[in-house]
Amino acid sequence: MNGPPDPVRTAPAALRFLILTGTSGSGKSHALNCLEDVGYFCVDNLPLALIVPFAELFEASSRPVDKLALVVDVRERFFLEEGTTPILALRRRGHRVETLFLDADDAVLIRRFSETRRPHPLAPEGGVVEGLKRERELLAPLRNTADRRVDTTHFSVHDLRAFIQSHYGGDQGAKALTISLVAFGFKYGVPLEADLVFDVRFLANPHFVPELKPHTGREPRVRDYVLADARARPLLERITELLKFTVPAYEQEGRSYLTIAVGCTGGRHRSVVVADLLAEALRADGRQVEVRYRDAGAEAAAQGEPEGGAA
Repeated sequence: MNGPPDPVRTAPAALRFLILTGTSGSGKSHALNCLEDVGYFCVDNLPLALIVPFAELFEASSRPVDKLALVVDVRERFFLEEGTTPILALRRRGHRVETLFLDADDAVLIRRFSETRRPHPLAPEGGVVEGLKRERELLAPLRNTADRRVDTTHFSVHDLRAFIQSHYGGDQGAKALTISLVAFGFKYGVPLEADLVFDVRFLANPHFVPELKPHTGREPRVRDYVLADARARPLLERITELLKFTVPAYEQEGRSYLTIAVGCTGGRHRSVVVADLLAEALRADGRQVEVRYRDAGAEAAAQGEPEGGAA
């Protein structure tokens, strides 16, 4: 009696692997961040011996990931003896593999180590020159077989980002700039992640109007009260014009995220109104914007009200 037919086996979908390697201080960490911004699944310091098992996980996965970037360098020094064997194994499995080797002049690498005050991984007690010499010896097999070698001696971080976006961004290019607007209260501290901070504490304060105090700036009556201040709309116009000038400049710099913080005293009324209106203006200009009301709940709790109140 014949059993059921064998299941049809399909070949795993081809993945795109970028093996990022090079000398310490040449910019691998920044390059990896840039690759993540253009859609790569990134892993830092993966041992060469684990590359094929790592590929097998993604071959069997239903996750929509087809571009992977892996940093391989002297931190996994015990596996470097394997040289390019795992890379050849990936290619035999039908995957597209490219090796990018970053390097820079010794004088520049030494200066970068001096600026960051980090020890070279092969010279933890000091002696960056000796560490670099040993590192170049260990990385020689990867360097000699690299598909692309890039000298970052004269690269700024912006130059390196532009290179990554140009060569590995594909059709999507750089990830669109995401703008995060945070309404906060100065009494709880300025958001540490803020790139730009606007203080709106000079606007009329609904906190001192009993019927408005329990509500937040998301309520139409609170918004109307704040906007009734003759200074409110000119303020919004000026900030909007400033952002129309600065946001494209941030994009040209290669930024992927921009955090704009708007603060009043408690983060419940005025800052919420202004943050919402700025978000509306930016969205109308075609920008991706998310809004967070960091302290509205904290202020409600401080006043003994249910979190969120009538918001």
